[in-house]
Amino acid sequence: MKRGTTLFLKIAVIFIGIPILALCIFVVPEIANFASEILPKITYIKYFVLVYLYATAIPFYFALYQAFKLLSYIDKNKAFSELSVRALKNIKYCAITISIFHVVFMPLLYLMAEIDDAPGIIVIGMVIIFASMVIAVFAAVLQKLLKDAIDIKSENDLTV
Repeated sequence: MKRGTTLFLKIAVIFIGIPILALCIFVVPEIANFASEILPKITYIKYFVLVYLYATAIPFYFALYQAFKLLSYIDKNKAFSELSVRALKNIKYCAITISIFHVVFMPLLYLMAEIDDAPGIIVIGMVIIFASMVIAVFAAVLQKLLKDAIDIKSENDLTV
């Protein structure tokens, strides 16, 4: 694969991370304040929301790092290696982790939506769960295909 294509994809990975970083810096504290205003009886809700949202950002950035590493392996002509399979496996686990975090957080989103009469909050949570599960399934399929291709390649190397 041409180096320009992977360079474009590396830049795209960086640009995917920038808006999430901006959300973590500017929007997450506002969401935590909003949750503490809506649910004043739950004393530590602000800190719970902050920790939760920042905790979901960690696997997201780890998955972006793994995608960056995968593109580097492609640049080095190591696309059909166990390193690539491991990177895809890590991306799959990160996507599953993000989905689990959001599934666990859905009851609180439901409470916030019920009190504020904003059902869009639930829809946003469901979209995040669905999108991360699609990424996990896609990474699992790519991981299986790559593993099968590596096995076929090693069998062909042994027969020649």
